[in-house]
Amino acid sequence: MNIKKIAVRAGLILIGLPTFVGAALLVFFYSVFYFPNWSDATAQTLVSSGEKREYLLHVPKNYDPAKPTPLVISLHTSMSWDSSAMAISQWNKVADENGFIVAYPEGSGLGPKSWEMAQSETPARMPDVVFLSALIDKLEASYNIDKSRIYANGMSNGAGMAFVLSCTLSDRVAAVGMVSAGLYPGWSWCTDHRPVPVIAFHGTADPICPYAGGPSKLAGGSFPGVPGFFANWSRRNRCGSTPIASSVAADVTQLQYTGCAEGAGVVLYTIKGEGHQWPGGRPIIAKWLVGPYSDGIDATTTMWAFFREHPLQGMPGPRE
Repeated sequence: MNIKKIAVRAGLILIGLPTFVGAALLVFFYSVFYFPNWSDATAQTLVSSGEKREYLLHVPKNYDPAKPTPLVISLHTSMSWDSSAMAISQWNKVADENGFIVAYPEGSGLGPKSWEMAQSETPARMPDVVFLSALIDKLEASYNIDKSRIYANGMSNGAGMAFVLSCTLSDRVAAVGMVSAGLYPGWSWCTDHRPVPVIAFHGTADPICPYAGGPSKLAGGSFPGVPGFFANWSRRNRCGSTPIASSVAADVTQLQYTGCAEGAGVVLYTIKGEGHQWPGGRPIIAKWLVGPYSDGIDATTTMWAFFREHPLQGMPGPRE
């Protein structure tokens, strides 16, 4: 990561930004600079819809070009950058241990980035969907990517974008993961009918994307309730109507929908008392802004275990 580039980005915080936005960005920079490891990924670009788009790429040292390799795409929060997704989620460590590639793309906008999730029944009208599809194309051309094992995940606005991909690229993305998700209020525009497996993590004390739903003073707008949203997802996946609830830690409850079409499970982990954080990842330091952090479950390793069990159905087996 170019240090001059980081400094320029940091300077944008001080120029013409609303108080909350400035505070959120300060939290981001403090968090990232508190635990950086820039050598873990390389900065790369591609041109999509006439614009240069950026992403970080982590390729494990044990990558074997002769072996089909899974790809995980991790999407950052709103008003952030690719490096924050890498720092907070700690996907690189899991990738090194399990032998898969991780891409951290950047969203749209000047300065801090966000994911544009304007609803459209035509993916071609959604520039960020076009970009992420082009990113998959480029990585498939450059590496031996296992096309049956491409996964998307994200936090907050990035989690909302992962949902968008489940509705627009379900023929390419095998499963999605969502942490502290900024959820969509409706489903009518989601026209991809393939059941897409999903695993989600959400804290009950999230001040930005409220667990119970309703208006958010910090994020603006209103969100659907988390349990209801994933109950709708279970209906999308034609799962059984009665989920199985279990306790996996003192502050973590698992709700699992079973009997889903094509084995496309729906799993929701509820973290009691946690705020807008990535459980088990790097905590966002300013709890006064985003709420408490929990390590009662490691979202990244749990997500990978779920992904590993859900390849894209109907795809040819790994290339030898």
